[in-house]
Amino acid sequence: MPITGSPERPGRDERPGRDERPGRDERPGRDERRRGPILTAFAPGRVNLIGEHTDYNDGLALPFAITAGVTVSGGPARRPRTVSVQAVDLGERDEFELVDPGYAPGWRAFVRGAVIELQSAGYALTGAELRISGDVPRRRGLSSSAALEVALCLALLGIAGRAVTDRIALARICSRIESEWVGAQTGLLDQLASLLSSWGKALRIDSDEPRSLRDSGYNARREECRDACSRLGVHSLRDADLERAAQLPPPLDRRVRHVITENRRVDQAIAALTSADMGRLGELLNASHASLRDDYEVSTSAVEATVARLLAAGALGARIVGGGFGGSVLALLAPGAPLPAGAMELVPGAGAQLL
Repeated sequence: MPITGSPERPGRDERPGRDERPGRDERPGRDERRRGPILTAFAPGRVNLIGEHTDYNDGLALPFAITAGVTVSGGPARRPRTVSVQAVDLGERDEFELVDPGYAPGWRAFVRGAVIELQSAGYALTGAELRISGDVPRRRGLSSSAALEVALCLALLGIAGRAVTDRIALARICSRIESEWVGAQTGLLDQLASLLSSWGKALRIDSDEPRSLRDSGYNARREECRDACSRLGVHSLRDADLERAAQLPPPLDRRVRHVITENRRVDQAIAALTSADMGRLGELLNASHASLRDDYEVSTSAVEATVARLLAAGALGARIVGGGFGGSVLALLAPGAPLPAGAMELVPGAGAQLL
């Protein structure tokens, strides 16, 4: 299943990313300058097969982890109450105290937010020296931010000797980092996909069970959904129906229609996968894209050109993935079909782990 990029979305803070996996010198080992062993945490990015903009509406989604992601390695700090961080791919550093990290913009907000949110959740942390690197493309709708949050939390907890027993609870912590420190009001989809995925499988997420992009228009869509819920008198758009939604003023009527029909498409996609009906799955991907383009209005001219190119190259279906307003396009090709120029083949990978 190939994915190809369109021009980057504007307005997102820079996050560590790299073109190659860490070399052997970044693998777990022992640094004599530190007081203990180096730990390495890896968290993958994700692709959402279908079910876009449904997670924060208590809806359904079908993501899978990819093999690219973010790696955070490190060990105990020489000063026990200090966190020092090197963003390898950006050539930048940061250092702050555990007791009062304060706020800093860009990638530093993720690190400081992870420290604060973990401690607020009751985890006792120790000082740490961290190195961040990654190979998941940034600003492509592949959830590099969630991968960074998850890898940071796993590394900080591992260095402090704290076990992770509830990955859904950790996903909530990571989601708070995104919303409270970075300013993107996401749901839990990205974090759950990074934490709970397994090799060769997609993960059906029902956002009503584990309840819970800033400048790209993502937050505006969330506000429209809240407004629609208020007008319809429902807790979430999961509980809305098409007949009542049609009575809402535009664009709220279209926003609700997308969420309702996209939820249906998730379970229809699972049925298509179960019966190995790739033609039907392709139709569902196309329908999802049309809804995201026309009802949710998150596509761009570059995305549309990419979708058209993939379909012309023989794709059974293609759609925008991620929050929209640019990013990447997912395409379904028949087995053995050649990859279109600029595309990369993806397979479902494993969830986040300490290596």
